[in-house]
Order: sequence, then structure tokens, then C-alpha cells
Amino acid sequence: MTDTIALTGIVATTPRHLVTSSGLAITSFRLACRQRRFDRVKNSWVDADTNWYTVSSFRQLAHNVVASVHKGEPVLVTGRLRIRDWENEDRSGTSVEVEADAVGHNLSWGTTSLVRSIMPAATEQRDPDSAGGAEGGIPAGPAGAAEAELGGLDGTQGETETQSA
Repeated sequence: MTDTIALTGIVATTPRHLVTSSGLAITSFRLACRQRRFDRVKNSWVDADTNWYTVSSFRQLAHNVVASVHKGEPVLVTGRLRIRDWENEDRSGTSVEVEADAVGHNLSWGTTSLVRSIMPAATEQRDPDSAGGAEGGIPAGPAGAAEAELGGLDGTQGETETQSA
């Protein structure tokens, strides 16, 4: 079962953009979602806990996110929630990740204007050596494709990183 989630928050880190050796574009950033509640005693809104998410976007969305989203900006994110336990030699914990379907600025805070992006040519999107899978040779699931391309969660195998503005 897939858990779909919609979040509003502040981009907490500069988006990190990389392109794997097979050409899969991935952009990720940390999202801080601060909770607020109304305190009846103080008769005002107070800050409560902050939830932290790692947001990952793939393909054309990844290119658009790195060109549009910057640290400190308020955004809306929708996507699939993934919660995973992890451990290494010294520590263990839980990672909370969102595989983004859509990312945009929160217009409650300001204005923005859309500039349509130009899609890459069909030959760039297609892997001619692939047999089966999703239409056009693009892997069916972004998470599976990303993990296969990156060699797991550490993201060190088969990638090249590009700088964002």
C-alpha cells in the first residue's frame, strides 16, 4: 500500500542535484514542517514540534526543482511517504522520506511565475538497451530506479553531482 502525503514547510537545505551514470536526474532537499497550535491560556498561536523530511524528486521534476527551489523558501510537496529504519556501526535511527510527485512554492507567502520547461528529446529519455519495464524504457518506480542507480541508500555508486545556483 502506498501512503500519499501533502506537506507544507520550509526548504531547510540547498537542493542537491545529481545525475546518475545512466542519466537519471535526482534532486533532494530537507524539508522542515513546523507545527503550530492555538494555546487557549495565552490566547495565541505557539510553535510546537518540527517534523523533518528528506524530499527526493526524479527526472524532469528534479531538473525543475533544482532550478526553482532554494533554501529558506516555503513550499508545498505531494508524494509517497517512505519510513525506513537504518543502522550503522555507531548509531541507528529512522529516516522519513518523500518521493515527490509535485513540488511548488507556497503562494500564501508570496508570488511566483511559471516558465514551462522544455522536455528533453525522446531519444534522451529512452534507454535503447532496456527490454520491458515502463513505456519508453523509463523504470516504473523512481525509488527502485534511484536505489539501483545509486547502489543503495548511501548514494555513492555511479553518480555525478552538479552544482545548483
